[in-house]
Amino acid sequence: MKPVTPDEKLAAIVGSKPMPRTEITKKVWEYIKKNKLQDAKVKTKINADAALKAVFNGKASVTMFEMTKLVNTHVS
Repeated sequence: MKPVTPDEKLAAIVGSKPMPRTEITKKVWEYIKKNKLQDAKVKTKINADAALKAVFNGKASVTMFEMTKLVNTHVS
C-alpha cells in the first residue's frame, strides 16, 4: 500500500512519518490496548482519552468501524 502522512492529531498517537494505512490502523490498536481504552463490556466500542478524542472529532467513544473512518480523515 502507498504510504500516507498522518496529520498533527493522529501523529501524536502513531508518529509523524509516512506509512501505509494498515500500519496506522495497527498502531492505533496498539495504543488502544496499551492504554486499556477498549470498553470492557462492549468490545466493539473504543473509549477515547484526550489524544484519541482529538482524532475522533471530540467524541468520547466510537465503534471500531467508526474509528477506522475517523482515522482515515486524518491522513493525506
